[in-house]
Amino acid sequence: METLFNFTNKEFSLITAGEMIMRLSPTNNELLVQGNLLIKQMGGSEFNVASLTALLGENVAMLTKIPYNTIGEFAHKSILTNKLSDKYIIFDRSLEKRMAIYYYEYGANPRKPRVTYDRLNSSFQNLKLEEIPIEIFSSTKIFHTSGITLGLSKSINNLTKELIKKFKSQGTKISFDVNFRQNLWEENVAREEIEKILPYIDILFASEETFRKMFKQKGEIEEIIEKFSKTYDIKIISSTRREVKSPSSHNFSSIIYEKENNKFYKEKAYQNIQVIDRIGSGDAYVAGVLYGILKENDIEKALKYGNASAALKNTIVGDNACINISMLEEIINEHENGCNCEMTR
Repeated sequence: METLFNFTNKEFSLITAGEMIMRLSPTNNELLVQGNLLIKQMGGSEFNVASLTALLGENVAMLTKIPYNTIGEFAHKSILTNKLSDKYIIFDRSLEKRMAIYYYEYGANPRKPRVTYDRLNSSFQNLKLEEIPIEIFSSTKIFHTSGITLGLSKSINNLTKELIKKFKSQGTKISFDVNFRQNLWEENVAREEIEKILPYIDILFASEETFRKMFKQKGEIEEIIEKFSKTYDIKIISSTRREVKSPSSHNFSSIIYEKENNKFYKEKAYQNIQVIDRIGSGDAYVAGVLYGILKENDIEKALKYGNASAALKNTIVGDNACINISMLEEIINEHENGCNCEMTR
């Protein structure tokens, strides 16, 4: 097996940086304008990635800032429950402290799922570089963040770029998920800002739709990825493709390119996934791929872990994929070899 990265021993396999966000959802598939009940859960792209990577068995920490109150306590509990280290959790004790919130309405054909944000001026968006312990930059094998974080505010955009540079200077591998959200910033602005950090990226995640729409790329997806990798000297590029048949039925597949050997990795798509909750499935994919890289240092296995994680997350309520490695390996085995049983017992 060829080694992807020559990782040295670090305190953490992975550190992510991003905003934790509390999700509030109506019950019984109601609209927000109906009823009075909301279910609360913690989420956030980088939190979701960190959580699943930790649950699969890696030592993971998250860098974030949360309010020092009962809502922050709920977020802190979620961090610990998901086996994450809280070493780099910063508590906001200011009078302006607040938790970012979003509201999620489930979809039902032909009505699409809907997200409504209430996240302006959260505690995380007021995070400053001087609040972050300097030892963090040399304490992990991989640092991961996303375009969601870049798009939150100008100050967090600048801070995130500085974090990427500081981690990179210590030999840390940088993972980045483009994760474009039109509710946060315009497509042209996002492209310009993300292009500034691409030369620092070792592992890039972007959907086929993102390459075509946001980055204005044309041609076959393999041609697009190979060109992108050479242009920005990115070692690994992963691109996902989701076919939405209805809000409750999706197909999911991905392709991963490894630049050094000029090789693509694929497998057959997961078909007719019964979608219970699609939120966080892209993050689950990222976590599965990063786990495969960290645990096996192998792209083919990373692809399998990523696809299976995404497929499984679609069937799980909430932002977090509460998946263990046994469940993941069982799904991979069934995907490759078929399954004759209708129940696991």
